[in-house]
Amino acid sequence: MKAGLIGNGNHSKRIQKILKRKNINFFLYKPSRPNYYNIEDFEIIKKCDVIFIITPNKTHLDYIKKLYSKRYIFCEKPPVNSIKDLKNLKKVNSKKIYFNYNFRFSKISQILEKRDQYKVGKLIYANLITSHGLALKEEYKNSWRSNLKKSPKGVYEVISIHWIDLINFHFNINIIKKPKLLNHSGIGNSFDTSLVEIITPDNSLVNVFSTYNSAYSKRLFFLFENGIIEQYDNIVSVRGPAINLDKRGFFKKPKLIESYKVDENSDYNISLEKSVTFFLNKVKKKEFFSKKLFDCALKSNSLIL
Repeated sequence: MKAGLIGNGNHSKRIQKILKRKNINFFLYKPSRPNYYNIEDFEIIKKCDVIFIITPNKTHLDYIKKLYSKRYIFCEKPPVNSIKDLKNLKKVNSKKIYFNYNFRFSKISQILEKRDQYKVGKLIYANLITSHGLALKEEYKNSWRSNLKKSPKGVYEVISIHWIDLINFHFNINIIKKPKLLNHSGIGNSFDTSLVEIITPDNSLVNVFSTYNSAYSKRLFFLFENGIIEQYDNIVSVRGPAINLDKRGFFKKPKLIESYKVDENSDYNISLEKSVTFFLNKVKKKEFFSKKLFDCALKSNSLIL
């Protein structure tokens, strides 16, 4: 298997480490600046069987169109960041293309997958809050994430998209209201903070808040008819049933069914490795990715545009 990686940012370096652990040799292609392509190196990429596209979102479609016909492609989410590009992407043969929404392999996703087993019932409400201080770091001002041309929706298309996809993947999404996008830090001209409200086909309400301009925090709260699934920083817990009364007959917090300690960095890295492994297993078996998987990725993408 000949693998080619396009892009050499922090996320690319994570995937490079995974490929090295799997003893997969790869050619690293670094897009030249100010020119978009380094022609000589790009000819090497075109000879690879597997391509990893780990570049700013606005570049994804152009690389896919140049490379997809004979190769398996692993492309970072979101697939594109404009409606025009999304329409053009739908015309592409999707059988060998995989978009990496790797939160689908996270611990919270695994637990949501087992919600019927926990008998928590229908989702009523969810509130998902994630924050860290990227905008407080010196390098943020020169990052593509703070640049409106390279990241038109900022943190919304980089972080919130993961949670939007997770909701779409597990519960489906009926309506997503126009997000509130803000630049709290005053750095760059893109958005470091976002808030959006989602409604599922069952009329469940979900709020997703993300920011680069605060202390690290993760609060994932899912309220079901008959229980609660939540992550508070590094602790994930499942509680139920809803009817839990004290001696006086008053409601009290549902009983703890299960609890897990999750290291954030490990969970992220493990979920990323599982996503890469899922992709590579398809490649090794020469299997195609389902249209359902491709359509789900594009729907999650369309919801933020």
